[in-house]
Amino acid sequence: MHTLHRFLRLLLGLFMFGFGTALMLTAQLGTDPWTVFAEGISLVSGLSIGLVTVIVGLVVLLFWIPLKQWPGVGTVANALLIGPFLELGLYLMVTPPTMTLRIIFFSTGLLWVAIGSGWYIGSGFGPGPRDGLMTGLHRRFGWPLWATRTGIEVTVVVSGWLLGGTVGWGTVAFALLIGPLVQPALTALAMRDYWEKRTGR
Repeated sequence: MHTLHRFLRLLLGLFMFGFGTALMLTAQLGTDPWTVFAEGISLVSGLSIGLVTVIVGLVVLLFWIPLKQWPGVGTVANALLIGPFLELGLYLMVTPPTMTLRIIFFSTGLLWVAIGSGWYIGSGFGPGPRDGLMTGLHRRFGWPLWATRTGIEVTVVVSGWLLGGTVGWGTVAFALLIGPLVQPALTALAMRDYWEKRTGR
């Protein structure tokens, strides 16, 4: 796949991820563990949640050093761009007045995050900081991936909740559905890349 094509896929994926996260936050029904954590820090520190998201991503990258992980272009872009895209979404939206619309906001945001994850992962420019932390711990200590991911996300969501972050049924829905929703996005991209190689288009 052409490098420019991959880079555009990366940027679109990160935009969808950040904007989708903003939709979930605006719905006020709960969101993903790392955003709960960022929201909690934002409430305590007074910093914008987008800025906190960037800071947390960069701090997580520091933990890659003892794990001997090396970031890719996509890793750094993930850390730097999701926060601003999240802020843009929050600037453009307000919480809907009815529960039905809030559920639609959350569901749309979850879908956008899943598709965005598939696009930026499928670009092949490296994992996000948080995904790399999980795989790094797995390689360094031999912990099962599912246990490593669960341990990290439980820690951050509980910490975020204690700091005032929004935890709700949406947080549970995200945990249960994000994997099954990302997989089809990755499969579709893989099929598209295969077709492009075969046809030269």
